[in-house]
Amino acid sequence: MSDAKEKVEDNLAPFDETEAAEDEVNFDDDEEEKVTETKPKGSYAGVHTLSFRDLLLRAEVLQAVSDCGYEAPSQVQQQCIPQAILGHDIICQAKSGMGKTAVFVLSTLHMIRPESDNGKNVIDTLCLAHVRDIAYQHYREFNRFSKYLLDPKIRTEMVVGGCKIAIHREMFKDPPHIVCGSPGRVKALVEEGTMKLNKLKRFILDECDSLVSQTDMRADVQAIFKQTPYTKQVMMFTATLPKEIHAICRKFTVKPQEVLVDDEKKLTLHGLQQFYVKLSENEKNKELVRLLDALEFNQVMIFVSGVSRCKHLNNTLRENQFPSMEISGRLKQEDRKQRYILFKEGKNRILVSTDVYARGVDFERVNIVINYDMPKDDDTYLHRVGRSARFGTKGLAITFVATQEDVDILETVQSRFEVQVNELPEEIDVSTYMGS
Repeated sequence: MSDAKEKVEDNLAPFDETEAAEDEVNFDDDEEEKVTETKPKGSYAGVHTLSFRDLLLRAEVLQAVSDCGYEAPSQVQQQCIPQAILGHDIICQAKSGMGKTAVFVLSTLHMIRPESDNGKNVIDTLCLAHVRDIAYQHYREFNRFSKYLLDPKIRTEMVVGGCKIAIHREMFKDPPHIVCGSPGRVKALVEEGTMKLNKLKRFILDECDSLVSQTDMRADVQAIFKQTPYTKQVMMFTATLPKEIHAICRKFTVKPQEVLVDDEKKLTLHGLQQFYVKLSENEKNKELVRLLDALEFNQVMIFVSGVSRCKHLNNTLRENQFPSMEISGRLKQEDRKQRYILFKEGKNRILVSTDVYARGVDFERVNIVINYDMPKDDDTYLHRVGRSARFGTKGLAITFVATQEDVDILETVQSRFEVQVNELPEEIDVSTYMGS
C-alpha cells in the first residue's frame, strides 16, 4: 500500500462504509493535534510569472482566459494553480478578491478528461458552496472558461435547493461532467442514488470554513464525502481560516499543499479605505441618503442585519428615488438568480443585502460597501468590506456605529487586523476610491 493511501486511511478511517450509518466523523474532538501556521513550501511558480501562459494551461482554457481580458495571474493563482494541476490536495487561504475561484476553475478545466460508464457521463468534479448564489457563480465561471473545450463539450450543471428535486433527478439521467451545488440538495441526490460519485476525480469546497464550521452543514458535507473515492483530489478555499477549522480541513485532505496567510493584518485589502460614522439608529436613513447623493460610485452594496430590515431599507431607498434592489435568503431561487445576474452585469447599481452576499460573491464593479448595520463579528466585517477593492482595485467601506456593541466589534476589527478605521471626514478624495 502506498504512503499516500496509508495517509488517506489514517485520516479518514471514520468514513469507512463499515461504520454504522448514523456515525459521523468526529470533528469536534479536542485532539492535541498541533496545528502550526504553515507557509507555502518552496516556490510554486517563479516570481517572474507574467501571464497565464506561463502557468502552462491547455490552449482551450487560455483562449477563454484571453477572451475575458485577463493577462496576469494574481500571487495566489501563481502559487496554487501549478500545484493543483500536479494533482496535489490544496488548502488555500487568501484575502477576498484575489482570484481564488479561478484557481480551481482553471486547474479543473485544464485537468478534466471526460469519461463514460455504460454509455453515460461520469461526474468528474463536485464543487460545493455554503449558499446557492455562490454555487450559481461557480456554475457561470465553469461555463465561461470551458466554452472552447468542445471534444467533447464539457457540461456543468447547478444543483441547489429551492427548485423541484424532480428536475435534478431528470438531469442525472445524463450526468454532467461538473456539478456545482449546495450540500443539502447534493446530499439528498447522492443518498438516494441519483447522483453517483464513485468515480469522482475532484472534490472542491469554496468558503470551506463556512461549510465545515456549521454543524448541520458539516454533517451534509461528510455524508457526501463518504460516497467519493479515496483517491480524489481535494481543494479547499477561504479568506478566513481559524486554527480549529484549519485542523478540520486537514482531515479531508492528504498531504495538502497549503497557501496560508499567517499574519492576519495581511488579510486587509490595500486599496480599501475604511471609515465609520457615529450616529443613532434613527439617523441611519438620513445619513445613508446623504452618502448616496454625495459619493461617486460604480456599484454599492449596503449590508443590513436581517431580512425584514433588508426589505424595509430597500423600500425606503426606492421611495427616495434610488433604484435599489434587495437580496436575501428568503427570496425564491429564480428571483435570487435573476437579481444576481442584474447586479453582476451592472444593470443595477445599488444592492441592499443580508449576509447571504457577505462572502464569496464577486462583483467587479462594486467600489463602495456600506455597513448600515454592524456585522455580528470581525470575520463577517472582513468578508463584507472585501466585496469592494477586489483584485487590486480601489474601494471605500463605511460603517455605521450606533451602539456600544458596534463600538466593541469595530475595536476588535482594528486590533485583530491591525487596520485603522477613522471617522468619516467631511470630504473624501474621489480618486482614492474610484478607478484602478
